[in-house]
Amino acid sequence: MNADAKSIEAAREPGLPTMSKPYVPPLPVGPRSHMRPVGFADPFRWLARGLKDLRHHPGIALFYGLCFWGMAQVLALVFKHKPEYTLTLISGCLLVGPFLAMGLYEVSRKREQGEVPDMASSLICWDQHIKSMAMLILVLMVLELLWGRASLVVFAVFFNTGMPSTTGVIEAVFNPQNIEFLMVYLVVGGVFAALVYGLSVVSIPMILDRDTDAILAVITSMRVVFSHPGVMLLWGLLLSVLVLAALWPWALGIIMVGPWLGHASWHAYRGCVEWQENPEEAVTLGSSN
Repeated sequence: MNADAKSIEAAREPGLPTMSKPYVPPLPVGPRSHMRPVGFADPFRWLARGLKDLRHHPGIALFYGLCFWGMAQVLALVFKHKPEYTLTLISGCLLVGPFLAMGLYEVSRKREQGEVPDMASSLICWDQHIKSMAMLILVLMVLELLWGRASLVVFAVFFNTGMPSTTGVIEAVFNPQNIEFLMVYLVVGGVFAALVYGLSVVSIPMILDRDTDAILAVITSMRVVFSHPGVMLLWGLLLSVLVLAALWPWALGIIMVGPWLGHASWHAYRGCVEWQENPEEAVTLGSSN
């Protein structure tokens, strides 16, 4: 051991571990995302861009619109003749619906990249993301089952006029004796609906766009909601109002409104989440830079 090495060894504090090279933290792996600043006018811009996508590819939109309409008709028939199976069928729709919506996201994604969308690619775009999609859909189905169980408990505890038949359910629910039930039911349903909305508002298009895992997609989706609660509340209200309006009469409006909102949801994701490809320039979630 030479003199320089001896002096370095003597300078080290006793009991501390030694390393041949100084520790350098690893660079972040892959691109990072951060929240774009959005305002209350942005949801209307998303709707306008979604309508433009629909007009450019009406044939693809018609196919998905008819699929949404068919799902609505089956739900209506089951509720009318076998209401006890309605919740089970809704869970099935939660399994099929995201795959249909993903096809619409793929059309908007390709248009945004300057490519020409086609029906075949929109139908199989989920194939490479099946693991993440399956995990996300499983979470949504569990929430749906919990929602159904909570609804049954609310009916059992607060409903005062007996379980309604399918022909008189509206009259029974809005009976003055059931005002307390109606208020509790709306609160419980609103909590579950808000949770499902928060988990999925940008998670599915994010999985398609970046092939992220379901956990990261869900976390990003919730952070979008918490970063812009007012704008996201407006967006959720617009979605709800348009869907409810499309269901009357005979759910014919869903043929156009369903694909329109699917395209618009892609633009909502792109409007809320931005990706930095260079890790050294990446900023954290919640930044407006």
